[in-house]
Amino acid sequence: MSRARREEARILVRGPNWLGDVVMSTPGLRLLRESWPRAEIVLELPEALHPLLEGSGLYDRLRIAPRRPSRGVDLLRDARALARERFELGIVIPESISSALRMRLGGVAHVVGTARDPVRRKLLHEVVSVPADWGTRRLVARERFVLHLMGAVTGRRSDDARLVLRVTEDERRRLADALASRGIDAGGLASDPPIVLAPGAGYGESKCWPAESFAALADRLLESGRRVLLLGGPGEGERLRRVEAALRVEPAAGAFVVLDAALDLGAVKALLAQAGALVANDAGLRHVAAAFGRPGVVFFGPTAVEKTAANLAAFEALETEHGCRPCYRRRCPIDHRCLRSIGVDEAWSALARAERRALGPGSSAPSIGVRPA
Repeated sequence: MSRARREEARILVRGPNWLGDVVMSTPGLRLLRESWPRAEIVLELPEALHPLLEGSGLYDRLRIAPRRPSRGVDLLRDARALARERFELGIVIPESISSALRMRLGGVAHVVGTARDPVRRKLLHEVVSVPADWGTRRLVARERFVLHLMGAVTGRRSDDARLVLRVTEDERRRLADALASRGIDAGGLASDPPIVLAPGAGYGESKCWPAESFAALADRLLESGRRVLLLGGPGEGERLRRVEAALRVEPAAGAFVVLDAALDLGAVKALLAQAGALVANDAGLRHVAAAFGRPGVVFFGPTAVEKTAANLAAFEALETEHGCRPCYRRRCPIDHRCLRSIGVDEAWSALARAERRALGPGSSAPSIGVRPA
């Protein structure tokens, strides 16, 4: 398929399945949109992630992707639905065999992607090669990976790895409604930006700094007069309850608010865009905060900083040196030393550094400062 034909083609882009990976793909999606403004770009994502890119201008239409690989009858049904749309070009961001197979069975005329597996290589019409120094584990920032893929497809290279997220008025309204139901005026967030603690991780327990450590950090923040919002998504309620149960400080009314799956993803964007800072595990929410330039602290345990380091300037990345990491296991088979050995004092100091750096010299906005002895 010639590049001239691609510029006005109907293009299907299979996006990632994980929140953070979707955010890190936005620089590459921007390159595609800017390179071919006349193309019809259909972005395929799990339905739960659709609000993430609302208002971004990176696509013409969203399509629902299966959360798990389709098999048997479901795969054939999905392939028939794809075939009806007559896509001329397919760009597969995930490196799975199933994502390429779906496009081929769905009659996508020209399927492009990278390949680590010989089976996937045969399923692609066009294989994009990657630098040898990335290795088989692709230890490169995800932003760079997708930029490389889109650059190969469009013939237009870019090093602009800035993330692209937008907040719509409707998302701001949904945030305001959710906070009002908990006695918080969203209009006051600008003058008193909260510290958001996000102790969960969809990937698994191994990514999570201990709940007791999050509670101890929350105690210090409350003692210093800061408002703390404890934020969790679906399925993370138990972890939030463990953090709340471990608090020693009795918070004043409205000073400590638990948001247990209370916000949809669009409202989460609106919240993090106004947060004073975010303290989180190496999970999707920290990429959302980074997209809006918010400061914070991120804990790296079983994962490698190198794969997500392109937009960490506003964050303090905390990690430890242990021979077992990065292991990328969902559950630690030993004692979770990679994260348990990161202390609350270290996190407190890192948060203070991140906030001071973001506020800049001469700012009158609140900062956690240095906790008195």
